[in-house]
Amino acid sequence: MDHAIYTAMGAAAAALDRQSVTSNNLANVSTPGFRAQIAAYRAVPVNGPTVLTRTLVAESTPWNDYTVGAIDPTGRNLDVAMPQNGWLAVAMPDGREGYTKNGNIEIDSEGQLFVRGLPLLGDGGPLTVPPQAQLTIAPDGTITALGAGEDPAALAQVGRLKVVNASLGELERGDDGLFHATNVLPADPALKVMPKMLESSNVSPVKSMVEMITTARGFDMNMKVISTVDDNERNANQLLSAG
Repeated sequence: MDHAIYTAMGAAAAALDRQSVTSNNLANVSTPGFRAQIAAYRAVPVNGPTVLTRTLVAESTPWNDYTVGAIDPTGRNLDVAMPQNGWLAVAMPDGREGYTKNGNIEIDSEGQLFVRGLPLLGDGGPLTVPPQAQLTIAPDGTITALGAGEDPAALAQVGRLKVVNASLGELERGDDGLFHATNVLPADPALKVMPKMLESSNVSPVKSMVEMITTARGFDMNMKVISTVDDNERNANQLLSAG
């Protein structure tokens, strides 16, 4: 393969991968607590009978942008925002724990609490509260419930959010959009949540759009290189055939 075509093909393939990462970030611009992925290129040596200096361009997402998003008040009792190193724990279908910054908690008709459709975990497992009760979340993660028509003095504690403390490098993003740790992380009672608030996505729509346009132009440029080199080789073959 011609060296110019080989180089342009590798760059075009990497651009497609980068565009998918940018598109995913842009699609989650309104997802609470979403952390933008950062795309990077790296050189991968080609194994086999070839020149030792020959490499492929590989696209990867080794990092995430851990910048805290804007904290917006919602006035909703089941919305919480976490501090920078605080994460809510949810139960995965395979029994493992996942961690998320999404504090938009939902409740079903049976009183089970969910985040993104996954059971929300407390100190003792999945959290379940009395159905139809009015819920309140305190800064320490304690959930209290007041039944419909009950006296305010009947306010009772029904559970406590499991909020873990994880710094950069302790968690790895999974394909499911959640973050995972090698071992189950313990709850940190010192962490305080912010009730009736949500942390927005830290994706910048303007920056993502600029990245998409830049990547698309780079892809087009590489495709033009491939087309030009192919035309030049075709013309050269015609001249050699005529000679």
